[in-house]
Amino acid sequence: MGMDNESKCCKKQECGMRIEKDLIGEKELPKNVYYGIQTLRGFENFHITGLKLHPSLIRGMAMVKKAAVLANTELGYVPEEVGAAVVTASDELIDGKLHDQVIVDPIQGGAGTSINMNINEVIANRAIELLGGKKGDYKVVSPLNHVNRSQSTNDAVPTAARIGILIELDNTTKALDKLATALEGKAEEFKDVIKMGRTHLQDAIPITLGQEFGAWAGAIRRDVERIKESAEALTVINLGGTAVGTALNADMEYIRISCQELSKISGYPLKTAENLVDATQNADVLAQLSSCLKVCAINLCKMANDMRLLASGPMAGIGEIVLPAVQPGSSIMPAKVNPVIAEVVNQVAFQIIGNDLTITMATQAGQLELNVFMPVLLFNLLQSIDILGNVANTFAEKCIVGIKANKERCRKAVEKNVGIVTALVPYLTYQVSSDIAKEARASGKTVREIVLERGLMTEEELDHIFSPAQLTRPLKSRRQMTHQGNSNLNCTAAATESDN
Repeated sequence: MGMDNESKCCKKQECGMRIEKDLIGEKELPKNVYYGIQTLRGFENFHITGLKLHPSLIRGMAMVKKAAVLANTELGYVPEEVGAAVVTASDELIDGKLHDQVIVDPIQGGAGTSINMNINEVIANRAIELLGGKKGDYKVVSPLNHVNRSQSTNDAVPTAARIGILIELDNTTKALDKLATALEGKAEEFKDVIKMGRTHLQDAIPITLGQEFGAWAGAIRRDVERIKESAEALTVINLGGTAVGTALNADMEYIRISCQELSKISGYPLKTAENLVDATQNADVLAQLSSCLKVCAINLCKMANDMRLLASGPMAGIGEIVLPAVQPGSSIMPAKVNPVIAEVVNQVAFQIIGNDLTITMATQAGQLELNVFMPVLLFNLLQSIDILGNVANTFAEKCIVGIKANKERCRKAVEKNVGIVTALVPYLTYQVSSDIAKEARASGKTVREIVLERGLMTEEELDHIFSPAQLTRPLKSRRQMTHQGNSNLNCTAAATESDN
């Protein structure tokens, strides 16, 4: 005759194992682990990324469980002793403890059920331990009846995800602020460094190097504002909606209290969605945030490309700026130093753009009352947030602050460039200026030399027109300055306007 279940359990315990049961059957687990049978099934079923759940998502889940049990304890649905133990266990997870017990893969089937149950089981078993019981004795503290009470995966995971995302966004927006500040610092440093601007990768008209850096800073400032505005939508949660947003098995007072408690615990001004069905079905606010991250990645990518071009050569390229040398650039060319920081910015941007496509597909693929693809959506979104913040810090610290201007090269390029003839158009007309440009290209002479040879202007007048302040400011300012400084030049401009 075979051994009964009790005898089996005793035998396994002697070997350092315990047996747990669920709907499908029995599983053996090491006696010392805090996770349970449903976690183990999820772990065995989903060997996908080989990665761990994001720490901020774990903390978000623990905050949800703490808020839920506080509400349920206050309302009398959970015994006070059990509630207190669950709160302590949740706090430990929030503080970064027991994260090694969260073993399920971030990408999984089931809309995040394995994530939810892993957290439920870890908290329950730690609470059991705190109450003097043995792990797996769910009569003391149940992962479902106590830790998961009034919840479903479908409201617990999305709510926790929003908190985790908000935590990570705080770090990322700070990093982007630092990058924008570094760019603004260079804009001020290079405000008087005149150089040729380029359109279509061809010489255009002069600009200052400071204006270029200022434009990059402006783009990042807009990105930060877009991300912050998008993040505000994440403070609306569906906790209490349970399975499909109808709040089945959730007390109305539980919904109110749990939201209040979660706001206190997380530090974010959370509020319950007016339409819990909508909030449970749709993940568009996450897609919107991803889109903002993508736009920022696009701006960073363009910026990195521009800097690589401006630093190219340095002798046989443009060479107008010098990027910091952070490592040797070649295993075969001893003199090579490559723009590796700009290159990693590009690669991070590519990854974020790709992540956004995944998030887009996952968002639209949600069907009827639930988006079951939340795990892959969250995996990619949290990655985008993290790597964006990391690369912004790296870009600021290892590249932007150390950039130097090749002032002499910039100045000479302007002086020799035919493009500065555009500045003469208001004074000599478009036709005359075009003729000067044609001669300059054919002869190799500078625009200044040809104007002086033809007696069209004096050295003083040309110095005024070709000064950095005049070349990089609106015409109105130029007229005002001309009126104050040189009456002959002002008359020339007035005559030109009459001709037109």
